[in-house]
Amino acid sequence: MATDGIESIFNEMAEQSVAQTGGVIPPTQAPSVRRGNEVFASNAREDYTRKDLGFEIPVDAVPLPSAGKVYPEGHPLYQAAHIEYRAMTAREEDILMSQALIKKGTVITELIKSCLTNKTINVSSLLSGDRNALMVGIRISGYGRDYEPTFVCPECSHKNEMKIDLADLAIKSLEVDPAVPGQNIFAFYLPASKKKVEFKFLTGEEEEKIMKELESRKKRGQTNSNLITSRLMAQIISVEGNSEQGVISKFISYMPAKDSLSLRSYIDKNEPGVNMEVEFQCTNCDYFDMIQLPMGPSFFWPRARA
Repeated sequence: MATDGIESIFNEMAEQSVAQTGGVIPPTQAPSVRRGNEVFASNAREDYTRKDLGFEIPVDAVPLPSAGKVYPEGHPLYQAAHIEYRAMTAREEDILMSQALIKKGTVITELIKSCLTNKTINVSSLLSGDRNALMVGIRISGYGRDYEPTFVCPECSHKNEMKIDLADLAIKSLEVDPAVPGQNIFAFYLPASKKKVEFKFLTGEEEEKIMKELESRKKRGQTNSNLITSRLMAQIISVEGNSEQGVISKFISYMPAKDSLSLRSYIDKNEPGVNMEVEFQCTNCDYFDMIQLPMGPSFFWPRARA
């Protein structure tokens, strides 16, 4: 299964039951979207909510696009097909509104950390694609499946009110195996230079670090963002078995354009995650294009403005 709508996956999961797994569901078990009291047993706050206020905080499960293939043995997500999260509450809204966390750039990380049922999971270790799947699931749990951003037409500057059904977004599963089982290491042979490179898929934290660095360069007046080389430096692990940073940096600087394009295309094609690409047609000038939905803090508000 390469791509399945999130809603259809949830519906399939809701028809099955699982044993208690501490928040991570191995592929040999059938996931349950909502397991009610079972997940609240060891959490005093949720237990108080159920017993004294008369309602439960729902617990859902979202498929891991990576299928846990990139996490080492001993990691909470090793070979895990799904991951559980608790629905958003007012506490998570406080996190979204925290100016301190927004300034630090850690607001999304703290939000995910707060919603995960398995507190042993290091959110910073999550692949960007796994993290995005969680973000979509958490957003649906808090404010529903409708997302209504405003997108400015690049042709006529008209502000378009859009309505996106998040449950229709497709999961893009990892279909290539790591070069080393249980590790985020993949191999690719460059067509022009005939060199073998090993690369990794970036974590959400690494993605944020790159964007912060590029933004910092812009503020210093450095117009050349070096986005391509910055990403390749973060992703390439070795060249012909040599993992020295100086060697990799020099190789990237002189890498044939054909090799660069081929490697980036291969990574884009195989990177697991959620397909956030949607159709956009301007209501004013009929401009049409495919656009990427933004995944920042504003993504979590019911009528967020992109």
